Amino acid sequence: MPAVPAQVADLRAALLAWYDDHRRTLAWRSDPGAAPDPYRVWLSEVMLQQTTTAHATPYFRAFTTRWPTVSDLAAAEDGEVMAAWAGLGYYARARNLLACARAVADGHDGVFPDTETGLLALPGVGAYTAAAVAAIAFERPANVVDGNVERVMARLFAVEVPLPAAKPELWRLAGSLVAGDRPGDWAQALMDLGATVCRPGRPLCERCPLTEWCAGFQSGQPDRYPLKAAKVERPRRRGVAWVLRDDQGRVALVRRPAKGLLGGMLGLPTSEWSANPDHMPPATAEWRDAGSVDHVFTHFALTLDVRAGEGGGEFVWTVVDDALASLPTVFRKALERGLA
Repeated sequence: MPAVPAQVADLRAALLAWYDDHRRTLAWRSDPGAAPDPYRVWLSEVMLQQTTTAHATPYFRAFTTRWPTVSDLAAAEDGEVMAAWAGLGYYARARNLLACARAVADGHDGVFPDTETGLLALPGVGAYTAAAVAAIAFERPANVVDGNVERVMARLFAVEVPLPAAKPELWRLAGSLVAGDRPGDWAQALMDLGATVCRPGRPLCERCPLTEWCAGFQSGQPDRYPLKAAKVERPRRRGVAWVLRDDQGRVALVRRPAKGLLGGMLGLPTSEWSANPDHMPPATAEWRDAGSVDHVFTHFALTLDVRAGEGGGEFVWTVVDDALASLPTVFRKALERGLA
């Protein structure tokens, strides 16, 4: 089992000094010395799950402009929020986002709980998000471990157990470095170090403030860590997406069931997604083959054969530009293929 450095205080001081000089400027991050807004911290952490900083930033700006407080978000229509979320993926997050905002607005007078325990009681808030909000927004000494922090810990301690089995050990090691001094800055410093210096692939060890304590660096092969188990190939499903346009050029959309993948979102009419899907079209039309698109979800890969046609029926008829702006990525790909 990797040992915790005896000089934890020195290690922490080195990283916090580095952070003071190199902290990233992010849309949701408060200025040095300013009190963080718990709503913005929470919203950013939800958006950043499985999403890059660059991709999440314009969504964050749009959300906080349209809904500047948690109570504003809580009062929004479900469909408006789901449409604004389109393109961020993992749409259960958007449903949980609304549930949490309404719980804070209705049950806490619009004020977020300031402890991990209180935050964990909110709908859709898991251990990571509770720790991040507690540390960053409320200066609680919480153990905040994302993918960047896991990578830093794996290299700092030269952890020989591959991911994902190493996660509990990486969490324990990160926790051994948490202290009451500047817990919000500490959490963000570790994340910044992982994102900009101890990055995937070749780390920039020449810029790192922690090489004195880093077992991975001292091994001469820091890029060997974190070890990863062999990937399991995702199963592939198939389906058909129908791009139906009316005599005004609008496109037919449908509201997906509230539960399940992309639940509550607007999308194109599709067949089921399975190994051998039923291809019953949603309306009578002269359907033509428009090619296919591929998309990867967390647990499976999907190939959608696209059919295009003209007709009518009971659908949510939507202007093409609005559809392209609001549809989830998989449906936007299919629509673009059907329009080509």
